[in-house]
Amino acid sequence: MSIARRIAPLALVLLAAAGAASAQVKARDLVGTAEPFASDAVYFVLTDRFVNGDPSNDHREQGGRHRTFDRPTPGAPKGRTDNIGYLGGDFKGLLDNAAYIADMGFSAVWITPIVDNPDEAFTGGEPVRWGGMHTDRGKTGYHGYWGVNFWKLDEHLPSRDLDFRGLAAGLKTHGLKTVLDIVANHGSPAYTMPVDQPKFGEIYDRFGALVADHQNLHPSKLDPANNPLHRWYNTRPGLAQLSDINENNPEVLEYFVGAYSQWIDQGADAFRIDTIPWMPHAFWQKFAERIREKRPGFFMFAEAFDHDAATIAQHTLPRNGGISVLDFPLKERLQEVFGRKGGGYEKVAERLYLTDGPYANPYELMTFYDNHDMARLDARDEGFIDAHNFLFTARGIPVIYYGSETGFERGTAEHAGNRNYFGHARIEAAKSHRIHNALRRIARVRRATPALQRGLQVNLEFQGDRAAFVRALSTREVAQTALVLLNKGDAPATFRIDRLLQRGTWRARLRGGAVEVDGVLEATVPAHGVEVYVLDGAITEPALREALADAMARLARR
Repeated sequence: MSIARRIAPLALVLLAAAGAASAQVKARDLVGTAEPFASDAVYFVLTDRFVNGDPSNDHREQGGRHRTFDRPTPGAPKGRTDNIGYLGGDFKGLLDNAAYIADMGFSAVWITPIVDNPDEAFTGGEPVRWGGMHTDRGKTGYHGYWGVNFWKLDEHLPSRDLDFRGLAAGLKTHGLKTVLDIVANHGSPAYTMPVDQPKFGEIYDRFGALVADHQNLHPSKLDPANNPLHRWYNTRPGLAQLSDINENNPEVLEYFVGAYSQWIDQGADAFRIDTIPWMPHAFWQKFAERIREKRPGFFMFAEAFDHDAATIAQHTLPRNGGISVLDFPLKERLQEVFGRKGGGYEKVAERLYLTDGPYANPYELMTFYDNHDMARLDARDEGFIDAHNFLFTARGIPVIYYGSETGFERGTAEHAGNRNYFGHARIEAAKSHRIHNALRRIARVRRATPALQRGLQVNLEFQGDRAAFVRALSTREVAQTALVLLNKGDAPATFRIDRLLQRGTWRARLRGGAVEVDGVLEATVPAHGVEVYVLDGAITEPALREALADAMARLARR
């Protein structure tokens, strides 16, 4: 059977295997994914900690003796800082700096939950301490994950003339999509308070009516059979003292579909789902189905904090909602390989699952090396540069946590600086930082190179400090091949690529210029450098088409 005849049925198989996003794949296409969001790169902002653009919404007196603004974490070593109160970051601060984000090469911004949170610091649980985890006494809802009314904006975020609709519209003028962080498995801290506090353990509907109240009771003391306000909660403990929402109550699904649909109406382009494993697959399948009835193809990705690929991959399957996930198994290796511990690219290759693996489609995974729930990457500047060179060329959709463009708070965990305030001064300083400048170069290359966004990946070399691979894309609209050469070593590296290269004029996207290739390409990549060679036009080289056809066949069999 000819290669062309073999490729045609592969696309038909992908239609069934890869969900709605791949419905655009046509016969004879060679494509890693047809998901439109795969063209994006995401900058993740913990909104309260980015920039305070409007001090009038700080609510510095809120909470009385349980104030919510500026609460330094106890036990900080001399010269170090962390905070568990609000610090003023808001929509205006984000929008005022949208040009900075777009200039780096990003096309989407993921913001933390925007829904109403309690108006006091929590008095239950274990006291927050420097470097502690899952301890909440003294903490506030500055992060947004303690929702009490999922229909209502938290008062710390909007300004008089800037609501969520205005933020999303404003970001779009800078070419930025809005990714909204959503939560469905828990509300605010709900029990162990010495005296029941307003809003904690409560949920309100769109009209402000109370629909659920934990009443400061241990979950085992709830009585859902006889108390309507307990029906929304499980009678088993969940995470910390958070209210654990009852996934079997049909009112819960209706509430969250309605609440989150309104934020889509106001401009949300995609969802990031928090703590997805805490609700069963059946819930998310119904949720995704309802959301996509209204917005076909609406992209969602989720946090399943687990380093086992087979476990988190279950969320990506169509029968479970077809929801992408943050690639935690790959993250584990990226932290090792690009961090101070070090390691060879072969450790990364093991977690890509390009041809065999459990994911519905590995090209739609969200790739990252750290975020707000773990220690930031502990690396030299060169480690960040190397990590970005990889993330913006390899398979997947890159996500970068705010401040990483300068190595901000590198190595720090939650309650030890991970979520510290960034601000205007650091943004201005970032523009001349070497990590920022290197990130900007490679992110802009990805933004201008469809093969790096949606192309199939075929590895040529992944060993030690060196990696080389091909990304190729062929559809009716675009045909392009990219050769990526990565060197994370401290000395220049010479590559000689003598297979899977099509004859033609290849453009060097970083150093500039072009090179004529007739089966072999030789190039020297600087220390901690990257080069991307691009060839536009139909893919005709037989060995390359064979390798791509094989890659696509394996993808279709998942």
